[in-house]
Amino acid sequence: LTKDAAEIAALEDVAHRSNAVVAELAAMLSTSPVAGDRLLAPGGEPLTIRHVKALIEDACARHGLEQPDGNIFAIGADAAVPHNEGDPDDVLALGQAIIFDFFPRGKGGGYYHDMTRTWCLGYAPDAVQRAYADVMGAFDQVVERLEVGQLCAGYQVLTCDYFAARGHATILSDPRTEVGYVHGLGHGLGLEVHEAPSFRAIPGNTDTLEPGMVITIEPGLYYQARGFGVRVEDTYVCDLDGAFRSITPFPKDLVLPVRGA
Repeated sequence: LTKDAAEIAALEDVAHRSNAVVAELAAMLSTSPVAGDRLLAPGGEPLTIRHVKALIEDACARHGLEQPDGNIFAIGADAAVPHNEGDPDDVLALGQAIIFDFFPRGKGGGYYHDMTRTWCLGYAPDAVQRAYADVMGAFDQVVERLEVGQLCAGYQVLTCDYFAARGHATILSDPRTEVGYVHGLGHGLGLEVHEAPSFRAIPGNTDTLEPGMVITIEPGLYYQARGFGVRVEDTYVCDLDGAFRSITPFPKDLVLPVRGA
């Protein structure tokens, strides 16, 4: 449940390298040539998710990371299914929402990092911008209220109430919903991608936030019929003095400018 100072330092090291990979990918996408509304790969063919995943794998190797569980890079309607890893043959197009969920660990084993960014290349449609604003509102509200000793489940309830007040279905009002907010707020992180504590708002979950915990915060909204999903995720450390801080500094801008657009 909790990590000591050496473990936190190891987690921070993996976080630093993970954020560097994401930065390299973002820079590549931003400088890609465009034909019509499609990005092009270096050889001139349409840039696909297959190309992107190969680039991610190459960057991981250079930064001493591995991806035993792969990653999520899903576009459009696929991004509205939280665990959809993305169709390798899908072409990257301007204006479509992309969910990039990246959860590598140090090469050869060890601690993980976990982060998610939602990007629209070039521009974002109004519906995606509105959903993204709601997700960021939920994210900021939770982060502002993180406090040692508080029940983790309470933050899931807080998030559900926030989304419900803005007209979104939630897993709390309908546990079987496939639209709106459909999953838990976060989880513990360490030698496994998913560890305790749990944020699930279920009877019997008495997990509380404690010094030394490393957790993710990852609200999201999903609308498959409307062709998009959005999610934002940072990894947070609760230092031994009880202060919470993100170790995922990569910017949370929705629109990723594309020079060729």
